[in-house]
Amino acid sequence: MQKPLSLMEPGESGRIVSISRNIRGYKKFADLGIVKGTSLRLERVAPLGDPVEVRIKGYNLSFRKEEAVNITVELDDSKEI
Repeated sequence: MQKPLSLMEPGESGRIVSISRNIRGYKKFADLGIVKGTSLRLERVAPLGDPVEVRIKGYNLSFRKEEAVNITVELDDSKEI
């Protein structure tokens, strides 16, 4: 099942299947290795839904909701990243 990062629930994990090139900071994300195929797990969502915090490549990273809506994730059952 695929869904935008912005709609994931804390504890869900998966792999990035696409990142819109319209996303602000696209090059910065690519430079950090946040590209198609990268595994991640949603750690926390702020009370108003912005930002969302993910565990990716061994560190935690926050995305604004406007960024998270442009990142599509293929969900899996694994909780380990």
